Amino acid sequence: MNRNTAHNLLKLIALLWLIWGAVHIFAGGITMYQVSIGDISAAVGGIADAVDPASLQRDYPAASGAIISQHGFNLLWIGLITFIAAFLIWQRNRTALWLAALVGGLADLGYFLFLDLGGFVHFLPGTLMTLISGSAILLSLYVNSNRGRSKIFD
Repeated sequence: MNRNTAHNLLKLIALLWLIWGAVHIFAGGITMYQVSIGDISAAVGGIADAVDPASLQRDYPAASGAIISQHGFNLLWIGLITFIAAFLIWQRNRTALWLAALVGGLADLGYFLFLDLGGFVHFLPGTLMTLISGSAILLSLYVNSNRGRSKIFD
């Protein structure tokens, strides 16, 4: 792979992580907000969007709200890390490439295993975000495997 191709792939990877990060920052913020105004049902429904909203309408104990808020906080910081890493990936920072893959990839692995495979979510936005992070990770592996030939990370 030539150097120009490698640079363009890093820019594509950065754009994928920017999108992924922004969506997760928003999702985390809205989840915490919904819990803060006492609408835990909406927060749960926002996460498990393929579930009938009527089945989620109930009085949740305060501990459930705290757990959902913690999940929202985790979505926010995971999104923020990948969002910031995207700017560094654009500048050819190899550490940021792996940081985004590790943080975003593991977050989406849990999402895939427990929500996607459980049938609790629609394709948009969640499953699409998993495909975006997976694509960014696969492209990162490809670019990194060719780093000696292209001298991309110098």
